[in-house]
Amino acid sequence: MGVSGPIRVVVAKPGLDGHDRGAKVIARALRDAGMEVIYTGLHQTPEQVVDTAIQEDADAIGMSILSGAHMTLFAKVIELLKEREAEDIKVFGGGIIPEADIPSLKALGVAAIFTPGTPTGDVVDWVNANVPSAA
Repeated sequence: MGVSGPIRVVVAKPGLDGHDRGAKVIARALRDAGMEVIYTGLHQTPEQVVDTAIQEDADAIGMSILSGAHMTLFAKVIELLKEREAEDIKVFGGGIIPEADIPSLKALGVAAIFTPGTPTGDVVDWVNANVPSAA
């Protein structure tokens, strides 16, 4: 008891977006910072993302969305986490997300949004500061 392990993060590419370079860059940066990263691959449904996070005992889900479906996909993941009583899993994301949508996403329960050009170190620092390890 009282022993904690590395932060576990599921990095997900939900929806029909087929571009995953940014997700892979973030996954690598988090891994290089000592976190355990589970990358789900392309074309995941919100149900698959949440199932993976719960099965892997993740502390956070980081979603990369470039398709324009960010409002729907984030809302569904948050809803599923609530239904599964897994609201302790923090959700953050990035991609092509208009600044005007960020307040609405935060109101849904998305903890942070990182827009294009955000240094990977900023994402790592945010995860380290805001995502406690459950292990």
